[in-house]
Amino acid sequence: MPALVFPDMPLVSPVTGRALAHDTPHSLAAPGERWPVVDGIPYLRVDSEGLAAVALDHLDAGCPDDALVALLTDQDAWWTGPATDLTELKRLVRERDTLSLREAMALLRLGPVADYFAYRWSDPTYLAGLALLETHGSAPGSAFELACGIGHYLRELTRRGTECLGADVVFAKCWLAKKWVAPDARYVVFDAAAPWPIADARFDLVMCHDAFYFLPDQPRVAARLRAARTAGGTLAISHLHNAGHAAGAMGPALSAAGWAALFLDARVYDERVLLDALMTCATPTPSGWTEDPSVEAWSLVEGAGAPRPVVKGLALPPAEATLRRNPLIDADGAVHWPSPRYHAEYGGGCYWAMATDARPFAANDVRLRRLVDLPERW
Repeated sequence: MPALVFPDMPLVSPVTGRALAHDTPHSLAAPGERWPVVDGIPYLRVDSEGLAAVALDHLDAGCPDDALVALLTDQDAWWTGPATDLTELKRLVRERDTLSLREAMALLRLGPVADYFAYRWSDPTYLAGLALLETHGSAPGSAFELACGIGHYLRELTRRGTECLGADVVFAKCWLAKKWVAPDARYVVFDAAAPWPIADARFDLVMCHDAFYFLPDQPRVAARLRAARTAGGTLAISHLHNAGHAAGAMGPALSAAGWAALFLDARVYDERVLLDALMTCATPTPSGWTEDPSVEAWSLVEGAGAPRPVVKGLALPPAEATLRRNPLIDADGAVHWPSPRYHAEYGGGCYWAMATDARPFAANDVRLRRLVDLPERW
């Protein structure tokens, strides 16, 4: 029998607000409602009660793998990629203990999103996010990440002893995180725009990386993120697109004034400054909300202390990590981008892909991410 989910953190219904409790090891219930728990991940999406009911039917019939296949078909409302294939999903579930992360994402038909997740370990957006956490880090005892994807940041935090909860609207992403990337974190699936099921839980670090810009009802989500902090806790949000960027925004965006209306009291960074601080062991200097067309994206913190140099900590792999050559660099040193789209979005900030004499500073191969710390079954 699996352990009860979140024994120290009660969940509530996103529909009624009533406290949820296990009526079986594979389901949470309140009067008049039940929700499935598959592979230890509660599925609490509103407006998806039909899919939840299908999963519950399979679970009640003693067929957890069929319930897993059902939830792996789900996607977010803005997904424009191909639909999943049941034959491929059944193979994924059947062979989940031997497949690589990339094979799993291929069977989920994640397309360009799979490239984003597979090579995020060295993309400049991710590294700037690590630098943001490191420059304002204080060894949080607990952390919550909204729109956690497949758990890149949760992996770094849990390996350093932080108790983590990741949330995403897509079950498959949380499942990939738990099986391949950050198994020591806990996960829950819910909609950011609906009432949150985490009730009164509070965390030392609350974060949302490379995702806030596409969330609905952003003022309400920002307020909920703030409310999830402990007294003295930190809110960290990275990669908010600049609508005034000279080359055009790579996703939903606001102007500096638009973001300032949501985060007026935040300490704000040009993302490039964070990345450079990681490369040079420097202390990043906040930029504030400036209408600067050269800024592609901003990152911010609220409730944090003064910045410090980005020397080690989250910004670098743990001492015991096994490092491998960046998979986008072949044995002869040539760079092979996974797609033109990926190159267009991330190539300009990938210092590891530049010739040594073209970089604006000298950094070792670990900071550059010419050597990377990949999951064991990457």
